[in-house]
Amino acid sequence: MDLDLSLVSLFAGWALADEVQRRLTDDGFGDARFADGVVFQHLVGGPVTITTLADKLGVTQQAASKTVADLQARRYVARRTDPDDARAKQVHLTDHGQAVIEAARKHRAAIDRELRKSLGDHRVEEARQLLTDVIDSLGGTAPIRTRTVRPPH
Repeated sequence: MDLDLSLVSLFAGWALADEVQRRLTDDGFGDARFADGVVFQHLVGGPVTITTLADKLGVTQQAASKTVADLQARRYVARRTDPDDARAKQVHLTDHGQAVIEAARKHRAAIDRELRKSLGDHRVEEARQLLTDVIDSLGGTAPIRTRTVRPPH
């Protein structure tokens, strides 16, 4: 296979994401989507308003509301009145939402262990470090640290 680094890393990421999704489905989270994590990253620290969520996602309030409605229908989030402003609604993770996040974390860690066993600790660590350096050199570290990662344009 003769692919450049951007394609190899993209396809490896897709393969890893697909495996996590397969395992989540086995756990009963068949309706979970990889893209849900883009929203979840903004809710793990606690509830936020739709306005704040829209700002963090870089979308309109209407788009954020539509996304929240979809996640709410799948029981991953719920809305409640903002204690500081009765006119505003906050979005928070439900127990079901917390459970899918924990399951995904568990599966990512298991996949890492499995790859280290089959490919070797050194190779996996070198690959992880190389990709971390690529992210850093392209300015992607800050969004990861501040939980403001967005899909590519």
